[in-house]
Amino acid sequence: MNSLRRRLLLTIGAAVLLAVVAVGYAVLAPDHRTPASAAPVQDGPTLQVLSNGLLSTVARADPGGPREVTGVRCDRAYRAGGTVACLTPVGALTATGLVVMDERLAARRTVPLTGFPNRLRVSASGRMVAWTLFIDGHSYAAAGFSTRTGILDTRTGRLVHSLEEFAITLDGRAYRNADVNFWGVTFAADDNRFYATLSTGGRRHLVAGDFRAGKVWTLRAGVECPSLSPDGTRIAYKAAVNGDPGQGWRLAVLDLAAGTTVPLAGTASVDDQPDWLDDRTVVYTVQTGDGTNNVWSVPADGTGGPRLLVPGASSPASR
Repeated sequence: MNSLRRRLLLTIGAAVLLAVVAVGYAVLAPDHRTPASAAPVQDGPTLQVLSNGLLSTVARADPGGPREVTGVRCDRAYRAGGTVACLTPVGALTATGLVVMDERLAARRTVPLTGFPNRLRVSASGRMVAWTLFIDGHSYAAAGFSTRTGILDTRTGRLVHSLEEFAITLDGRAYRNADVNFWGVTFAADDNRFYATLSTGGRRHLVAGDFRAGKVWTLRAGVECPSLSPDGTRIAYKAAVNGDPGQGWRLAVLDLAAGTTVPLAGTASVDDQPDWLDDRTVVYTVQTGDGTNNVWSVPADGTGGPRLLVPGASSPASR
């Protein structure tokens, strides 16, 4: 009897163990669109992306190859100068928030936020962090949307909850209006000058800003989601087709000194704040009809054509 009971217990134990292993595999196995690797990404420069919402890195030399996938979940992420920033997902019972981490993904500061994550940037030095949230609406093509854009100086601790607090100069005159919205900040190398999009009166403007002075001023119309090149001379941005966001967006590059623009190759609508892989290459995310995100690259001089860089990924950051 004792022998029979022992065999029965062993059989039950083995069945439970197999069930646990099966459940564990189902939970831990990566999505088939997320090529994860157990081995570390090869030495050398890496590109940070989100893989199905998880912070990941791929080798710059092989961006379409294996990737390291962490357990850190973000709706938007960015990395530069040893700082990793993450806008956490909005859930049924949770709000979003900004988490600022070091290179080892240890949290250095958290900022509770209200809204839906939309844009996120870190300055090249890692000091400045900027984010944009949708407060009302979920698309820049929709009427009546509202955004809130904030900036954090991680060195001094200064926190600007909304750029709407800044003094605005529109076409050379002081300006204030209840319909003002900002989005898509990008920082210059001095950690003080920045660029962003300002929307008011049905028009969208590229603005430059002085963080310490708390002011912004318009530079030109029709520039959205700017991204300053590593050498600080050009801005990659999205522009509404025929001036109508309902028709989609195309990418272009603005030469700040000359004031000239170069349309980039590609016909897909790009509703993203682009980034720079280097001074010659712009990267961006496009979502397919089935909801899959892919990271693409395109030459910054208007030549060539788009190239799939990282499949099944979003939020590229190379610095």
